[in-house]
Amino acid sequence: MSTATSSPILAHTTPHDTGADGAPCAITVHSRGNVLTISPAGEIDHHTARPLRVTLALAAAHGYTGLVLDTSLVTFADSGLLRVLDDWCRHGRRLRMVNQSRAVQRLLAAAAASAPSPYGGLRPHPGDGTESPAPPGPRDRPGPSGEAAPR
Repeated sequence: MSTATSSPILAHTTPHDTGADGAPCAITVHSRGNVLTISPAGEIDHHTARPLRVTLALAAAHGYTGLVLDTSLVTFADSGLLRVLDDWCRHGRRLRMVNQSRAVQRLLAAAAASAPSPYGGLRPHPGDGTESPAPPGPRDRPGPSGEAAPR
């Protein structure tokens, strides 16, 4: 059973500048154990990602290690969203994306087509519509001895 809580991470309201042409991103948060379920709505770009970034930073500080992100109400997303999620995953925390909007699907497809982040970028799990942390960097990159790591 998942219920909305007024945990310390929800008690803080952070005013933010949404930029000239960005609609603010509203965020609904539920917690269960050490897992947050977050449902942002609206646009998430480098101007509007701050409330999500602050929410996740506070959640991490309070010991949350799992995130379920429902993006069904996200109407636009750019690398600002990817940066926030990459920061979350970089420290070994779990991410599961559900109900991806078309905007988020396009963003993830574009991100998958480009080079993955060497510090734990997002990669899709085939067929289930979720994301997870990628392994830390390419394994075929030469190490300190100049030899490529075995696969």
